[in-house]
Amino acid sequence: MNKQSLIKGATVLAAAGIVVKILGAVFRLPLVNWIGDTGMANYGPAYYIYAFLVILATSGLPVAISKMVSESIAVGNYYQAHRVFTLSSRLMFGMGLTFFLILFIFAPQIAALMSNPDSAPAMRMIAPSLLLVPIMAAYRGYFQGMQNMKPTAVSQIVEQFFRVVIGLGAAYILFFVVGDGVFGGYDKYAGGAAGANLGATAGSLGGLLMILFIYMLARKGILSKVRRTASMGSDSNGRIMRDILVIAVPITIGAAIMPISNLIDSALVMNRLTDGAGFSQEMAKELYGQLSGFVGSLINFPQLLTQAVAVSIVPIIAAAYQTKNRENLNNNVSLGIRMSVIIGFPCAFGLMVLAEPILLLLYPNQVESASNAASILMINAFGVLFLSTTQTVTGILQGVGKQMVPVKNLLIGMVVKILLTWILVGMPSINVNGAAIGTVVSYIIAVTLNLRAVKKYTGTKLDAGLTFVKPFIASALMGAVVFGAYKLFMGITGHNSIATLLGVGVGVVVYVIMIFVTKAIRKEELAMLPKGDKLVRIVGKFVK
Repeated sequence: MNKQSLIKGATVLAAAGIVVKILGAVFRLPLVNWIGDTGMANYGPAYYIYAFLVILATSGLPVAISKMVSESIAVGNYYQAHRVFTLSSRLMFGMGLTFFLILFIFAPQIAALMSNPDSAPAMRMIAPSLLLVPIMAAYRGYFQGMQNMKPTAVSQIVEQFFRVVIGLGAAYILFFVVGDGVFGGYDKYAGGAAGANLGATAGSLGGLLMILFIYMLARKGILSKVRRTASMGSDSNGRIMRDILVIAVPITIGAAIMPISNLIDSALVMNRLTDGAGFSQEMAKELYGQLSGFVGSLINFPQLLTQAVAVSIVPIIAAAYQTKNRENLNNNVSLGIRMSVIIGFPCAFGLMVLAEPILLLLYPNQVESASNAASILMINAFGVLFLSTTQTVTGILQGVGKQMVPVKNLLIGMVVKILLTWILVGMPSINVNGAAIGTVVSYIIAVTLNLRAVKKYTGTKLDAGLTFVKPFIASALMGAVVFGAYKLFMGITGHNSIATLLGVGVGVVVYVIMIFVTKAIRKEELAMLPKGDKLVRIVGKFVK
């Protein structure tokens, strides 16, 4: 049953993530065209501060809620599970209120410190979401602890929908209709950015109302179980809060490492390109723009899918570990890592073989920069082979109460990354590719150490052939076919966009066939997906 829960939960979250990503593109493309570079320069600082504060407020606590709720339910104590949820909700509300007040009250001072006073209205518009998002995250963590991922998925889609509709609408009105002079003398570029960030607040309100509605529908059944198990008692408030913080704090630290690393990267790369490699300031900006602007969002897409596995696996592993169900634990550790590999490996090979065509498809008006960024994307795509499993093994270690282990391993990887970036970026022939190499090496170190830790703390022995070799063979063959298909279609049509899209389509078909030919996925596992029986019948017509 847990294997089915893992597959269904990850599928639901992955599907929601794709919808959210598409809606994000719908939001960003017109916004950039409307308010331009100047408006986006006001939008960015507010959103980056918001994103960082959201990480501090919500990265660790929902995982802690999910894990502790799952452990309590595993032994039938719904009363304690609900107390964990109640106490953590209060903690998250307090953190959200604190961050909201800081950003809203001190927005002008924070904007001045960032050398962009015109971003202050955008900061104030987005500040209320810091109060709402933590509360929403508490409810998501509670449902995830009950191994129900649908409320999280639905609320994510609703949140993003409201963000797009309200954000674009407010940005359009404040930029084109109201114009200059809005917000006490700020110009239309500040107004447009503020309107766009209002979308985040509207989205968090919409998402919170949706998950509250879902909770109210389930409330009667939940409270019935809570009352029925009240006699089992519960740990004290102090003990519960201590356990929450023991889990949440290391996860929050780990989640903050990557944003901090990116901030270090931005300063370090520019410095080494100019002082080390001898590039002009203008050329250094162009090279760094290729690294940060062209490649980052593409590498984030596979993470979006594998993150769904990581979120789903924490409560399942926690329940199996709590009840000492060794068979369930080992099965779900193996399955979770396999799912991440099966998702991540084809993404890696696809991005490697079609690096330049994909960049030219996405950035047709910036042909030279897109072509130059292809080597960076190829290197980072190779890193997806390792990044795809990093999130899942981190979730597994969190599930067995070893949340500090992946933090230490990630820190080791980041130190190596900084050293390699310093050395390699300073070489003119390597330049920004050195930063990409450093990132890949850091992922290799982190996932290697994490896999060793998973074996040590769970006792799971992975079937290397089933887990890694078969998906690698299927992905490599797919990559070869995709490259050939792209060349063929390019020769026939002469259009990069058509050839790239057709090549990707061929790749999807070939990979699906290959994972069943190599038996990287079993038909009984496919049957666990939503509508899995129909999928098995369809696959059976082509693969015996």
